Amino acid sequence: MVFAGKRPNNLGISNGKLAPCPNSPNCVSSQTTDATHKIAPLTFTSSPEEAISNLKQIIESLPRTKIISERQDYLYAEFKSALLGFVDDVEFYLDRNANVIQVRSASRLGQSDLGVNRQRIETIRAKLK
Repeated sequence: MVFAGKRPNNLGISNGKLAPCPNSPNCVSSQTTDATHKIAPLTFTSSPEEAISNLKQIIESLPRTKIISERQDYLYAEFKSALLGFVDDVEFYLDRNANVIQVRSASRLGQSDLGVNRQRIETIRAKLK
């Protein structure tokens, strides 16, 4: 776990928002407006409770993943890279007002992630029905 880094202390929901992305390109968020970091929120056709349950199952099915925090409308998981053990912090917030799941996926260390955070969210989106 040489490249794990320290767990950020700004995670979670504040006033209905996940933490903003840092300036580095290794982060995506559905709650930002800038093109570098913008990603669409996750949508679902089931009930919100089913959606969060399905999301949890999808996260748990992915390799090198650990759910760190779980509340009724929030999931926080750590995803570890296979090669060097880099850790990405990934958050999901069930926004009941908008009827979507807001997402934030950010690398702890480095600058570029070679698109890994964006690809991860798109993989989860494809599995979430």
